[in-house]
Amino acid sequence: MSGNDRYVVKHADGWAVTGGGAERASGVFRTQKEAEGRAKEIVKNLGGGEVRIQGRDGRWRDSDTVPPGNDPNPPKDRKH
Repeated sequence: MSGNDRYVVKHADGWAVTGGGAERASGVFRTQKEAEGRAKEIVKNLGGGEVRIQGRDGRWRDSDTVPPGNDPNPPKDRKH
């Protein structure tokens, strides 16, 4: 994964957007949808990459490539 990638993870106050290896969250949001939107904005501004989304159970439930990132599975990713 690149330095542009962001993760949407469960947080005590809602949902957080974090970068790989970061000590603090880029932001904490009330809903997962708000956090996902902000994560995609950040990645887009950084030149593209991956946004990975964690489910309530702690498992990774989804990921999305933000252009001009390199999608590792373009034919299978028909969700976005």
